[in-house]
Amino acid sequence: MSGQSLLVPGTLSPRRTVPASIPRPEYVGKDAPAPYTGPEVQDAETIEKMRIAGRIAARAMAAAAEHIAPGVTTDKLDEVAHEYLCDHGAYPSTLGYRKFPKSLCTSVNEVICHGIPDSTVLRDGDIVNLDVTAYIHGVHGDNNATYLCGEVDEESRLLVERTRESLNRAIRAVRPGRRINVIGRVIESYAKRFGYGVVRDFTGHGINSSFHSGLIIPHYDDPRATTVMKPGMTFTIEPMLTLGTHEWEMWQDGWTVVTKDRRRTAQFEHTLVVTETGADILTLP
Repeated sequence: MSGQSLLVPGTLSPRRTVPASIPRPEYVGKDAPAPYTGPEVQDAETIEKMRIAGRIAARAMAAAAEHIAPGVTTDKLDEVAHEYLCDHGAYPSTLGYRKFPKSLCTSVNEVICHGIPDSTVLRDGDIVNLDVTAYIHGVHGDNNATYLCGEVDEESRLLVERTRESLNRAIRAVRPGRRINVIGRVIESYAKRFGYGVVRDFTGHGINSSFHSGLIIPHYDDPRATTVMKPGMTFTIEPMLTLGTHEWEMWQDGWTVVTKDRRRTAQFEHTLVVTETGADILTLP
């Protein structure tokens, strides 16, 4: 395993501005979003709007990822994604969501999720998860991926590769008529082959005009996840696998979630829609 020192909070830059011409989600400027009361199954028009949002989110993430290198700050990655989203008429969904201060999440090494971009400098051997969501035409598209920074040790590289594969396997398991818990069953069974932990308390979620609709997509075999998948349902799958425990702690910022044993963790995510025969990924660049 890498001998990198553990992360500590950095310094935040001022909040980035979004052109006034770009529509905001309803939750911006509020403590919390309004509860979603609409359907989990979306009509064809909404799905096509989500495909546009997903494509922009995927391209913004790719643009930021091009800058991942030793010596670059996570704040720089936020700047790149923010500018890409705004240049393409999209609002960065995380900016102002429950007062989150930045336009994407940057989760490095032992950070499971929700890392806040700041003055932290990336080091050779780090692994970096970028989580980008775009809001445009009244809907959201959400994706993330874990990237290698410089020369990364084999254990970490395999963790990243296998976490990506766990997402791919989960997507292939999506079928109308199946219960949601088949997704977590596939991920957990694959992760167990390698002795990885599977994070339980942070999940995939329903997404549409709402960033988080209330539908929960566990990444372990949760017997409570009995919702039956139907054509037109839109949600994210975003497995978080760890080299050690699935247990976690949170920094004082109220967002940054780290593994309790401070071992490394990786995550991948797509937004998808259930089709008549399987799943269609909406967050493709």
